Amino acid sequence: MANSKIIIASVLISFLFLVAVLPYASNAKSLKSCGFDAIYQLGDSISDTGNFIQEKPSSVYARFPYGETFFNKPTGRCSNGRLMIDFIASSAGVPFLDAHLNPNGTFTRGHGVNFAVASSTALPADILSKKNIFAPTHSSLSVQLDWMFSYFNSICFNEQDCAEKLKNSLFMVGEIGVNDYTYAFFQGKIMEEVKNMVPDVVQAIKDAVTRVIGYGARRVVVPGNVPIGCFPIYLTGFQTNNTDAYDKFHCLKGLNNLSASHNDHLKQAIEELKKENPNVLIAYADYYNAFQWILTKAPNLGFDAKSVQKACCGTGGDYGFNALKMCGTPGVPVCPEPDRYISWDGVQLTEKAYQYMALWIIDDILPKLQCPA
Repeated sequence: MANSKIIIASVLISFLFLVAVLPYASNAKSLKSCGFDAIYQLGDSISDTGNFIQEKPSSVYARFPYGETFFNKPTGRCSNGRLMIDFIASSAGVPFLDAHLNPNGTFTRGHGVNFAVASSTALPADILSKKNIFAPTHSSLSVQLDWMFSYFNSICFNEQDCAEKLKNSLFMVGEIGVNDYTYAFFQGKIMEEVKNMVPDVVQAIKDAVTRVIGYGARRVVVPGNVPIGCFPIYLTGFQTNNTDAYDKFHCLKGLNNLSASHNDHLKQAIEELKKENPNVLIAYADYYNAFQWILTKAPNLGFDAKSVQKACCGTGGDYGFNALKMCGTPGVPVCPEPDRYISWDGVQLTEKAYQYMALWIIDDILPKLQCPA
């Protein structure tokens, strides 16, 4: 009888796991129905596949343990393996995107280009400087758009030719904007000052979407920001004894409210863009709720409930994060099972977390892009 109970319990647990996960896992290849033959990516570290390490070869992202899980070598991806854009590309049947600055990139194959740069901002460095905010990289969104313009000039004879070549392409404008707020906070700006930046940051993203449409984009995805108050870098930097500052997931409410405000402004901007460009499909990608879904389902998805807000690669404090001893620095430990962690290095996520976020996002954007399910 005891063995029967164990078997029944095991079957029930397996069933509950399938109910929790399969609605998203079943859509893993459904982007192929969209008929994308190329993807063009703009953004920051969530989607950079190697541009930053071309600019700064000494970066920790250029050495182990980055890339250890899937590529078995550092590729410039700020994770232990693949990013969301890698899973999105695979789902669409498109090869992984080469970084624009990669001298060995295979861009002639016409499957797209990744222009995203880790640490980049939505606002240009000179605009941030006027707000007394220093950005460590000058490869902001406007710089990436200039790279994109130059690239299209190199492959298109004229606007009509470009429109024809890009009609079956997917454009990912972001995620971007988190670094604008991050640099502001960690350079002494108070919440009210950072909140006042939101309209300018969102306007920069809106202008970027307008530019890619001008280049010939006809299907555009614009991701929102993740709930930054759930990430070890912020949980460490703004740790407080005030229990009212945290939500049910032990995320910082004030910081998550900032992300939500950014996303509300962005969704409004997207609605305006839709009215201005009725012949273009523009979809909002809800990174915020995709991440919240992972937190809600963490144990069912195989994540260690005790480590959902700890960095796999890192050291120090309650969240395994120390800005002076980042992942990749000699002596900084790496957890033995990255798939059990959501956070990779306190700033970016593990491959497993990105995989589940990508599955959620793909399921969400399919109807918005009017692709067959």
